[in-house]
Amino acid sequence: MKNRVVKIVVYALAGFLVIAQLFRIDKTNPAVDASVDYLATVEVPAEVSQLLKASCYDCHSDETAYPWYTNIAPVSWWIKKHINDGRKHLNFSVWGTYTAKRKAHKMEECYEMVEEGEMPMASYTWMHGDAALDDDQKALLVDWFKKQEAAFKE
Repeated sequence: MKNRVVKIVVYALAGFLVIAQLFRIDKTNPAVDASVDYLATVEVPAEVSQLLKASCYDCHSDETAYPWYTNIAPVSWWIKKHINDGRKHLNFSVWGTYTAKRKAHKMEECYEMVEEGEMPMASYTWMHGDAALDDDQKALLVDWFKKQEAAFKE
């Protein structure tokens, strides 16, 4: 009886996984107007720019590079939700459309998230080792974000 229940559960799970593959995520990135992108509107040091591209832009811009595992549901659904949430909270691709007050607030959120170790997310850096930040890189970003916050408050 126990073996029969295990077989039913395994077959049901396998069936779910097969059927789930029919429900694909949309991997189309919105059109990018480079003239309003953060890196185009703010003079960013090369090292900071590189860190932003490697650690932030996949989820916080309209320039997401979808890796191979986004072809596998339900993992793809989970990743797409993270990308949508990331863009909703901060989208570097539309930076130039933000008000100065909003820019200052976003910079404050950025340094807080990096200081607290919440960004980049561990689930992201696990699969993207180049996105992980060491202590010096975190300090560089935090310092940059704080300076930017002060500049946008002026």
